[in-house]
Amino acid sequence: MGDIDDALERADREGFTREPPRTLQARINFLIGKLKTTRAVAQELGVTQRSVERYRTGERKHPPGDIVARIDAAVRSRWQPQVRKRRRKQAASTTGITVETRARFGYSAPIGTTDDGRMRRLTVHLPPAYADRLFDAQQQGAGDHRMREIVAEGLQEIYFKDGGRRAEHLEVAFTDIDYFDVSF
Repeated sequence: MGDIDDALERADREGFTREPPRTLQARINFLIGKLKTTRAVAQELGVTQRSVERYRTGERKHPPGDIVARIDAAVRSRWQPQVRKRRRKQAASTTGITVETRARFGYSAPIGTTDDGRMRRLTVHLPPAYADRLFDAQQQGAGDHRMREIVAEGLQEIYFKDGGRRAEHLEVAFTDIDYFDVSF
């Protein structure tokens, strides 16, 4: 996963209407309900089927920290899929997304202007069309490079070109991401 994919996942989690299960047993039971078998849960978590059965019955209550993190990630990635879908649909059709980033922006522009890249901290609201393209790219398994191109294009058009009112021939490159966050 890349910076943008991680940010989209975090934004999805911010929209939960209820907290995911807290106890180990409740989390394992939730995963079994979603994946249907203890074998499937074991494969997802990278543990043995017997370990999953022990977690489920409460025979084992304190798995190692890395397994706890995998259980948490597996539960959160499957938690409230309808809420996620509704929020994404709304962002892609009406509200758009807000991107907050600190990254290096490089430029190619006409002669007589600067093309030196520099670090900038931006918070920009992108229209629904960019949100839709970003969600589609994520669902199709696009790499971080492709998702950066979509965000760079959005920032170029909305922030740097001000919706076509200035910097007509400017091309923006989006590199060296220091921080990236999305909200919708």
